[in-house]
Parts: sequence; structure tokens; C-alpha cells
Amino acid sequence: MVPMTRKPPVDDVNDDNPDVREPKRWAAGIPGVAVSLNRGVQQMGAARTARTLRLLNQREGFDCPGCAWPEPQGHRKLAEFCENGAKAVAEEATRRRVGPEFFAEHSVAELAGRTDHWLGQQGRITHPVLLRPGATHYEPVDWATAFEVIAGKLRGLSTPDEAAFYTSGRTSNEAAFLYQLMVRSFGTNNLPDCSNMCHESSGAALAETTGIGKGSVTLADLTIADLIVVVGQNPGTNHPRMLSALEEAKGAGAKIVAVNPLPEAGLLRFKNPQNARGLLGRGTELADEFLQIRLGGDQALFQAIGHLLLAWEDEAPGTVVDRDFVDTRSEGFAEYAEHLRGLDWARVERATGLDRAEIEGVARMFAESERTIVCWAMGITQHKHSVPTIREIANVVLLRGMIGKPGAGLCPVRGHSNVQGDRTMGIWEKMPEKFLAALEEEFGVDVPREPGLDTVGAIRAMRGGKVRAFFAVGGNFVAAAPDTEVTEAAMRSCELTVQVSTKLNRSHVVHGETALILPVRGRTERDLQAGGEQFVTVEDSMSVVHRSRGRLEPASDQLLSEVGVVCGLALALFGPEHPVPWAELAGDYDLIREHIARVVPGCEDYNARVRLPDGFVLPNAPRDSREFTGTRDDKAVFTANPLTVLEVPEGRLLLQTLRSHDQYNTTIYGLDDRYRGIKDARRVVLVNPDDLTGLGLADGAIVDLVGEWPDDPTGRVERRAERFRVVSYPTARGCAAAYFPEANAVVPLDSTADQSNTPTSKSIVVRLEVSAHNHV
Repeated sequence: MVPMTRKPPVDDVNDDNPDVREPKRWAAGIPGVAVSLNRGVQQMGAARTARTLRLLNQREGFDCPGCAWPEPQGHRKLAEFCENGAKAVAEEATRRRVGPEFFAEHSVAELAGRTDHWLGQQGRITHPVLLRPGATHYEPVDWATAFEVIAGKLRGLSTPDEAAFYTSGRTSNEAAFLYQLMVRSFGTNNLPDCSNMCHESSGAALAETTGIGKGSVTLADLTIADLIVVVGQNPGTNHPRMLSALEEAKGAGAKIVAVNPLPEAGLLRFKNPQNARGLLGRGTELADEFLQIRLGGDQALFQAIGHLLLAWEDEAPGTVVDRDFVDTRSEGFAEYAEHLRGLDWARVERATGLDRAEIEGVARMFAESERTIVCWAMGITQHKHSVPTIREIANVVLLRGMIGKPGAGLCPVRGHSNVQGDRTMGIWEKMPEKFLAALEEEFGVDVPREPGLDTVGAIRAMRGGKVRAFFAVGGNFVAAAPDTEVTEAAMRSCELTVQVSTKLNRSHVVHGETALILPVRGRTERDLQAGGEQFVTVEDSMSVVHRSRGRLEPASDQLLSEVGVVCGLALALFGPEHPVPWAELAGDYDLIREHIARVVPGCEDYNARVRLPDGFVLPNAPRDSREFTGTRDDKAVFTANPLTVLEVPEGRLLLQTLRSHDQYNTTIYGLDDRYRGIKDARRVVLVNPDDLTGLGLADGAIVDLVGEWPDDPTGRVERRAERFRVVSYPTARGCAAAYFPEANAVVPLDSTADQSNTPTSKSIVVRLEVSAHNHV
């Protein structure tokens, strides 16, 4: 008899008639503990659950494969994880297996008809598999054959630029460093990564205004701030451990402002499962103010706050603007101030959906705070005007001198657990010359200088036949990317697609002429190599680099580490005489870190410092010394940005894509969005009840989402995602929300943020059409 922990779910999502209840007004508590334990037992069994979770985010254990929220320096709790971290570990440490017999039983066509949830729940892939041209099933192959097939296809390209090499944010620093080295040794900078689709806008704006594309705060800063503003972010689902930091800050007297089109349970009240108040009491009310802003209105909000702060400074000089900081450490202030003096309040109110009194109340909080932090996530970064919006956030922070001092700064909250580390290690299509020159000097290889393709550029190139081979380390590219129909057609046009994965996902069934799945060990698993047991390193959202060492036995003796896959392919591609000692690096990760120390800025003495109990913090000049090296004059930069107001035609709504509480990025853990009151459904669209009345739609109607984008350069004005169940929900008027990846179909590939080229997944104009299909 098959144990319960090994049984995957049936494919029976009930989207046409979900159980819909009132949204929750609080997060975590006993239900969070119960769900964490239940998912662990289902996937791993009771003993394995206890043994594994005990090591999660502990110094002697492994880093969470979920989000990039940092661990505290010094003392750590016994349970230093959240519900979604427990789910992520259960998914990776599951006892379910996908072996050769599974692929023999299921054709690719059959698997393509399954849901993303069903695919992911089948378990860990145990053997490398190959789909030959014209074949109906993947078949097992040995690693030598897999590497030779890939290397042969890559060598057969007309130019290295006909290949694109994608990276997910879960890749370790060691694997990421070697991966970009292999790709550049091959001769291309085509290194798209998941950051291109999430926080690229943050990097672009911050590099311009502060000189570094990273945040300027530490976890300790949050606990001593006077004011924390959380904009376009849902920490209760996407970064749950942040709620503990907010609770601590609140206990120390901080004020918290939430700015979001949706009321998010975690920012309303937090029942911390690690104390009696959270388990048995009412928990902690977090947000002192909730601004229910219209999608895309954040730029107007921060322009209005800046306008008010400047007006109050005019009334009482020296009381609002930090003149010493502005005069000695910044430039562009006069132009910025002059630009804001003519602010059109009618446009602000139309853009934000807020009245002036609401905005003035929050602006007064900025004026009175001595230590202010502004946090944001993808609710800010995925609009056409995202980069100007983040510049406006920076303007307000700089105006008050809230950077480079304790308890103050800019805090983009990254998603995937090592997405920031991947960029530090060189995963970027346009790394600076200093890094590329250091790489050449260290290894004696020539690396290209021509900027490569980002994610959107890679899809366009595949669509146009300019990229013929696609290689991905981690992630689920097809499901994560915008414009589903276009992305799938682009992938199918490739001659070769390769996915380095732990579990099945949509990208395995949307494939090129030849396709391979290369299974790897996960964060939770031991990594025994020729040089002994290895550990890897990661960088969290606040620039702390630390160790991660798996403790479980690998899911299969056929699995390689990510480092092993990169080195194995490099040996097949370049041969043993290549200047890079790939075989030696595969056997001893200390050797990789020695190279990192000499190439990557801030990583000097890497091996020693990463062995410190809490690792080490990478240098950050704005945070550490109020210096802004890297900007045009080595000063913080104020910018004057034209105000963008998103105009929506009559009868249309502005749609954002978002995660359910039962998923992380494209990984679907389950079918419940507990905090939003939705059970057993994913194809739902959340709409304000007044908008439903205006549109003549009933709660529960089945509709198609029809995206409208008249600026489409391809002439394809509309995109359609069929059969969504309408849910009446208290979102901002004129705005709607639906889960990705299901709603990615209506996000145009070519609708991207200016400067960062990030897809505009938070501002899609849609109409809701009653579906021709009666049931989902």
C-alpha cells in the first residue's frame, strides 16, 4: 500500500463553484501553524517534517528556498520560518518521486493537459530525461549523454548569441558564479533572469539615485524606525517573516502605513504563532493607516507627499527638509522642488483615488518622523512608470535625509531567496566593465562586451528565430513570463530547450524540438563531492551573505548539484584543456569561493567571512557612509519626473496579477487563498462590488478577461484569458486582481516598464466578457 505522504492530489480544481467567504482581517495564528505541519506531514511524514523544519534558517542548517527575507543577526528562534517557508521545504523534501516509469506512463501531450498544481505535486524528478525530435515521451539518459546532446547543439549554433541562459533566484552564489562564467566563456551575455520580471525597476531607479541597485537598510533598522511605509507589498503571503519585524517595531513605538489597492490581512493584524498573544489573543494591529490606492497611483502619492513637505518647509524653514544632507550630499534638489510646486491636485486625486486629507495625514507622519523606512515590492515595480515611481520614493526619503542613518532608508523587498545574490555573482546581461575585466584576468578567458538579452528580449528573439537554444537553471520560465501564447510559441520554435529542475512544471511540457530535464539536488539535501561535504552561500534581501548546508539524503543517487551540472556541461562544451578548471571546481566549492573573492567587489576573504556564525554583510556606501559613488557626481540624485496618470476607458478595469496565499511565484502549493477567503479555486477575478454593479455583472458570473493594449507593435490589440469566476471583493474602485500564472495570458510581451523593461503585470486594461463557456 502506498503511504499517504506519497500520494499526489487528483486534478479536481473546482474553479466554477469555489467556496468564497469574507476576507480575513488577520494573518498567521493557529491556522498558520496547522497548515505548516499538515503540509509537511502530507509530503514528508511526521518524523522527517520535525527533523527538516528544525534546520530551516538555522546557522547549522539550510536557507529557506522561498523568499529572501533575512534572518536576525545573533539570537534565532527555534522555529525561524513561516508557513510558506514550511510549504517550500515540504515541496522540496517530499517523498513523492517522478522516475523513468512515470515518463514512460505519461506522454508529454497528456502532461500538458494537467494543471500546474498537479504537475508540481507529483514529486521530485529522479533521473535526467531526454525528449528526442518527434518523440511523444521523455526517456531516461545518463548524464554524459545529456551533456553531449546539449554541447553538440550549442556548438552547432551559428553564433553563441543564438542561445539564451536563464537563471532562477534560487540558484546558489557558487552555481551562479560558475554559470555566468560558462556562458561568457561560450561567448554571449544572454543571461536573462527572474529579476528582469520583478525588481529590475528597483535596481534601475536606485542605481540612478543612490549609486547602488540595492536597498539601504538592515533588519535591525526596521526594529528602531519611527515610521515604516509598506507600499505595493503583501508581506503576509509573500514575506511572512517580515510581520515579526513589523510587530517588534510596533512594540517599540513605530507607526506603520500600508499603501495597497487590496486590504491585506497581514498588514491589518498579525497573530504571531510564536507568542501567547498571537496564538491565544488578538495579536498585534500593525497598520496605523491604510491608503487604498488605485493601481499605478503611487507615483502621484509620493509627488504629493513631496509637494506637501516642501510647502511646510517654506512655512517654517529648517523644520522639514534636511538642509545639511540636501546641500552637501545631493544634487538636483532645486529642479525637483520647482517641478513639484506646480503639482496638479486634481490629477493626483484621479491617479490615486485618494482625497487630499488622506494624503496630508500620511505626509504629516513623514514630516514628524526622525527615522523613516519605505518598503516596496512588485506592486510598485511592474508598471510602465515604475522607475519614475521609485525615483519619487527616493526623492521623499532623500528630502528628509532618511538614508545612511540607523532606522532609516530605502527597502526594496526581494522575492526569490537568492535573486540578489545571483546579480552580485554576475547574472546580468550588462555587467559593468570592471567585473568583466576581472573575470578575464582571473581565468584567462575572453568574455564578450556586447550587452545580452534580458527576459523580454530573449522571448522576442526566440519569437523572431534569433535564439535557437534555451537553457534554464531553475524556475518555471513559461509560467513566469508574460503573454502566455507568445511565450509558449517562442519556446516551441527553439531547436533545444533545457530545464535544470527539482520538480515538474509547465516549462517541461512546452518545449523545443529537442528537450531535456536535468534534475538537481535541493537546498535541503547533502552535497557530497570529491572534496568532501560541501555547503553553498546565498545573499538575502539586505545584502547578508551566509552559508546553507543541506542535511537530507538526496532524493535520488542520480542527482547532481547545480554546480555539478554547470561544470559537467562546461567540460562537455569546452573540453578538459579549457583554462577554467571545471572538474576541480565541481569537487571543492572553497575553490569557487576563492575565485569569487578575487572577482566580485565586496567579497574579499570570502571563505573565512562566510564561515562566521551569521556570515557577512556586503558593503553598501549609501547605508554605511552616506556616500553615493556610482551616480553621475557621486552624490544622491533628486529627479523631476512627469506625473503619469493611468487612464482607463469606460467599462474597463485596471487589472493586476498577484499570488494566492497557497503559492510562491509559479509554484502552486495548494488551491486555497485563506486570507482572501477563497477556497479550492485559482481562475477567479476580484472586482469591487460597485464596479460589478456598474458593469452589470453578478458576483459568481463566469467571464473572460480580455486585455486591451492598442499600442501593441505587433498589431495584436487584444489578449484573452478564458473562464474566470467573478468574486465581489473590497479592492480599490476601478481595479481588479487575478492570480498568475493563469492571468499572464493578458499581459502583453511588449508592454514593459520604461528603462527596466519589466512586464507591466500590475496595470493591464481589461474588459470582462460573459464567457461563452458555462463552466470553468
